[in-house]
Amino acid sequence: MGCPCDEKELTDKQKYKQLKEFINESKNKKGYLIPVLHMAQVIFGFLPPEVQNFVAKEMNTPVSVVTGVVTFYSYFKIFPTGRHTITICLGTACYVRGAKKIMEELEKKLGIKIGETTEDKRFSMGVQRCLGACGLAPVIMIDKDVHGRISAQKLDKILELYK
Repeated sequence: MGCPCDEKELTDKQKYKQLKEFINESKNKKGYLIPVLHMAQVIFGFLPPEVQNFVAKEMNTPVSVVTGVVTFYSYFKIFPTGRHTITICLGTACYVRGAKKIMEELEKKLGIKIGETTEDKRFSMGVQRCLGACGLAPVIMIDKDVHGRISAQKLDKILELYK
């Protein structure tokens, strides 16, 4: 089976068919739930309850097990994500240097809270306890780009880079 990311936009029916084929190729392999969930997320973009239920049914696994794995690993997303992910560092150095104010300003500018995605699917926002750039505090990361010594005044210019 080819990579679903090579496909044009598929219908939900085609996505479920593709996922079912992947599950059928691997459902008898022990410990294969995580790779199946990974593929489901590649196909659907996130793992809503209906996809989790489908995986559980097809793999003959309790829904509680599937949901437990999805909610345990931060890699899995249960809501649609934006094209860009903003991660705000709330580690001690960032927090004491104003990260909470940065978070509040981003929530106001984007109209979303932590864990949400903007209506235009441009940004998703989350937090992390430490990004390992304490000397640049406060820090945000957009996708894989670290932006340090952030202030509320710098946010508009930074967000414009990710149109």
